[in-house]
Amino acid sequence: MRSIYVEELKKRMDEGENLNLLDVREDHERNEFHIGGTHYRLRRLQEMDIEEIEHLKNEEVICYCRSGQRSAMACLILEHLGFTNTANMVGGVTEWKEKYPQQ
Repeated sequence: MRSIYVEELKKRMDEGENLNLLDVREDHERNEFHIGGTHYRLRRLQEMDIEEIEHLKNEEVICYCRSGQRSAMACLILEHLGFTNTANMVGGVTEWKEKYPQQ
């Protein structure tokens, strides 16, 4: 797992890069605010339910949550399940909203 910072991710998104974002928060958190990507709660990963994302095993997968803690755990689980290129968004959406409040 590597770390990706909010600024780098925003830049890549603004450049139109095709990214595999994985939002591992709960439903109510996702409904309040998100930056895109696939919503895949951490609980599903903990249960090893990866059927819908298994095709991403050899691609970069960037996980995010509220603060970066659950997404770090998600990256570790994904690596254990054979994913080869995971990244954790440091600071999560909390930091994203601080740096980019207009979104």
